[in-house]
Amino acid sequence: MFFTYLRRELRRRRRAALVVASGLALGIALVIVVTSVSSGMGKAQDKVLQSLYGLGTDMTVTKAAAPTADTSERPRFQFDAQDGDSDAEQSSDRVMVQGFQTLSTATVTEVGKQSGVSDAVGGLSLQVIKVNGQFTRGQFQQGEGGGQQGGPGGGTGQPQGEVQGGGANFDVDNHSVFGTDVTEPALGPLTSSKITSGRTFKTTETNAEVAVVDSAYAKEKQLKAGSTVTIKGVTYSVIGIATADSGDAAADVYIPLTQAQTLSDSADKVTTVYVRATDSQKIDSVKSAIQKNVSGTTVTTSADLADTVSGSLSTASSLATSVGKWLSVAVLVAAFLVAGLLTSSAVSRRVREFGTLKALGWKSGRVTGQVVGEAMVNGLLGGALGIALGLGGAYVVTAISPTLQAEMGGGTGGGQGGPGGGFGGGRQAAARTLDVALTAPVSVTTVAVAVGLAVAGGLIAGAFGGWRASRLRPADALRRVE
Repeated sequence: MFFTYLRRELRRRRRAALVVASGLALGIALVIVVTSVSSGMGKAQDKVLQSLYGLGTDMTVTKAAAPTADTSERPRFQFDAQDGDSDAEQSSDRVMVQGFQTLSTATVTEVGKQSGVSDAVGGLSLQVIKVNGQFTRGQFQQGEGGGQQGGPGGGTGQPQGEVQGGGANFDVDNHSVFGTDVTEPALGPLTSSKITSGRTFKTTETNAEVAVVDSAYAKEKQLKAGSTVTIKGVTYSVIGIATADSGDAAADVYIPLTQAQTLSDSADKVTTVYVRATDSQKIDSVKSAIQKNVSGTTVTTSADLADTVSGSLSTASSLATSVGKWLSVAVLVAAFLVAGLLTSSAVSRRVREFGTLKALGWKSGRVTGQVVGEAMVNGLLGGALGIALGLGGAYVVTAISPTLQAEMGGGTGGGQGGPGGGFGGGRQAAARTLDVALTAPVSVTTVAVAVGLAVAGGLIAGAFGGWRASRLRPADALRRVE
C-alpha cells in the first residue's frame, strides 16, 4: 500500500516534485563543481611547486646568503693575450656557490637525527659563468643586468660584462650546476625529472666525472648521452638526459656532490639539505624541531612555498576555497529550506486528503511516514539530477581547461621567497611565470558526499512535511469540505 500510494502521489504531483528536486539538484551540483575545481586547484598548485622548485621532498633546510653591495666581489676573468695575439680564442670560467651560504655536511647528519626525520641528504647549488672569445690584454668583469658590453659578438643575453684594458669579441655561457648525492637517488631535486635518454647516476659514482643534463639545456647546446661538457677545465661525460616532469628543471647540469664541492672549493659543504619526514602529518613538528635544534637555518615546506605563489592560480584558488565554499553552503541551506517549505505547503494543500485518511483509520505515524517517503524520493531524485549536473560541469571545466598563471618572484637566497629558495636546489632566477591548465577531477568521496546531501535534503523536507501532517486532525478535513 505504501509504495502504491507513493507512486500514485508522485505521478500526480510531478510538477511540485520536480521543483523540490531541482532546488536540491542545484545545490548539490554546485558542491560537486566547487569541490572538484578546488581539487584541480590543489593539483595545479602541486604541479607549479614541482615545476618551480623541483619538489621531491617534504622540506628543505638552507641558510640565507648575507646581502652585499660590494661590486669588487663580482667574478673577474683574466685574459693574457697580447695585441698581436688578438685572433687567438681563449676561455675562462668561474664556478660560484649560488643563492645561499654554505652549510657543513655535518648539518646533514644533525638534521637527520631529529625526531620525525626519515632521511636527509645534502646538495650544492652552483652557478657557472664561462667566457669564451677573442681578447686583447685586459680583464673581463661580470656586471649586472642582461646583455654584454665591451665588443661585438656579445653573447645571447647572459649576464652583463665589461672588458677593462682591451677590446674583445666574446660569448658568455651562464648555466646552473647542481651537485647531487648520488648515494640517495630517491631524494633531491633530480627526483622531479625523469631520464628520457641514457641513464641516471650509479650509487658508486660519488666522485666520477659524469653528468646528467636537463633536456632544455641539452637541446640548446646540442648535447646528448655520450657528449661531454667542460666545467673549469674538467671534462664530464654526459650519461643521461633528464626531462622535468613539468615546467623548468631545478638545474641545467647535475654532477656528483663531491665533484661540485671540488669545483667550487667548497669541501664538505652543501647549500641545501633535503628532508623527508616519517609521516606527512608530522611535517610541522619536524620543521619546529629543526628550527629549534639546528640554529641559523631556514626550514621551508611545500606549504610555505604554496603561500608565495601568486597570479591567476592563486586568485582562482582563493575564490574556489573561500567564496565557492560559502556560496555552496548558502545555496544548499536555501535549497533545503525551500524543499522543506514546499513540502510543508504541499501537505497543507492536502488537508482534506490526509484528514480523510485519518478518519478512515490511518494513524499519524503512517501519514507522517507517507510524507517523509515522498520527500525522500524527491531528495534522491534531486541528488541524482545534481550529481549528473555536477559531473557535467566538472567535465566542461576539464574539457575547456582554462589556463591559469602562477607567478613567483626571483629568489634572494633567503629560502622560501623564490626559486633561489626552498625545494629548487637554490636556483637564482628572476620572476618566473608558469602556465598551468585547470582540471576538475571528481573523486568517489565527492560523489558520496553528494549522495549524503541528497538524503539529508530529503530528510529535512520530510521533517517539515511530517511535522505539518502530524498536526492534522479528521476535523480539519470536515472544515475544508464545508
